[in-house]
Amino acid sequence: MLQSRNQIRIETSSSTMSDLVFLLLVFFMITSTLISPNAVKLLLPESGSKTMAKQNVTVYIDENYNFQVGETATDIEGLQSLIAQGIEAGVTDACVVLRADKTVPVQYVVNVIDAVNAINNETGTKHKVILATSPKK
Repeated sequence: MLQSRNQIRIETSSSTMSDLVFLLLVFFMITSTLISPNAVKLLLPESGSKTMAKQNVTVYIDENYNFQVGETATDIEGLQSLIAQGIEAGVTDACVVLRADKTVPVQYVVNVIDAVNAINNETGTKHKVILATSPKK
């Protein structure tokens, strides 16, 4: 009986596949950090300060003076309740980050500060408002 010396072997190398998966993972990690987290396009006022704080709630005021708490649009009357809902239960010193367009009058900024102060008075907490700015050029 004769056996053939040329046998067909079915083998695949998985090292090239793992390299490809690793490269795709790195690519998506890098591109996901480039996506802007701001849903509302604002021209923030400029500042040389580099103070960073952990944000619990974000309030947006756009150039048309529309309020937005997180992803929810609201008016001045609903502002306080939405901010209170956004602050986690049991947190006594939350930071409310205010991202207001630089064309917004100061009165609208004061409305947000008044809403946070009203929450502080009702609940006995010490939440604070931080105005977000863009770096000076």
